[in-house]
Amino acid sequence: MMHNIATIWRREFSSLFRSTIAYVVIAAFLLLAGYIFSIALFSTQLADMSLLFGNLAVTFLFVAPLLTMRTLSEERRLGTDEFLLTSPLTVPEIIVGKYLGVLSVWVVMLLLTGVYPLILFIIGEPEGGLIFTGYLGLFLLGAAFLSVGLFASSLSENQIIAGVIGFGILLGLWLITWIGEAIGGGLGLFIQSLSLLGRYDAFIMGILDTSDLLFYISFVFVFLFFTVRTVDRRRWS
Repeated sequence: MMHNIATIWRREFSSLFRSTIAYVVIAAFLLLAGYIFSIALFSTQLADMSLLFGNLAVTFLFVAPLLTMRTLSEERRLGTDEFLLTSPLTVPEIIVGKYLGVLSVWVVMLLLTGVYPLILFIIGEPEGGLIFTGYLGLFLLGAAFLSVGLFASSLSENQIIAGVIGFGILLGLWLITWIGEAIGGGLGLFIQSLSLLGRYDAFIMGILDTSDLLFYISFVFVFLFFTVRTVDRRRWS
């Protein structure tokens, strides 16, 4: 099983870099990250990355659908999904492998921003704990976004439509915090507890809670399960 997942993982990761999508997305992300980091550093004069972490989350709200929109929809459009679905590979192996492929690109993007904390440690004395939890939260948030994007990619053979669906779902999940505040009461608190943004804010503030870790892991599992069910239903239709 692990060998099959690793095969799909390598195939998906390399295919992203054989196209221009990964390069364009990474370049745009790093340009925005560099701009935000520079503005935050010179305007606050503080060795702090909280402003960068907050804005990178908003940036990835747009980036995640771009990375995932072709992952399954392109296979379906070209007909190569039939080869995968009729191979000895199981649907969960295919989905997990593809997910790990796009997740690896996200890890590369985060590693490339590693120069920013190095700069802060050279010019000041930033809190290492806050940087660690901030990066951990950003990784988990991105992992959650990518699972939604992969699910959206399984819904349509048109990658543009898949991207729009993914962005729509993510935007709705992003706005849950304000919806919960508007409703108020016990229901409002419950809705807010489902907010990806609210739990991410805790990481930026240096709060490492196992319930938040479990929430993100469970969130990813649920959307990967939805994706498996969607693809599996098409396999037997």
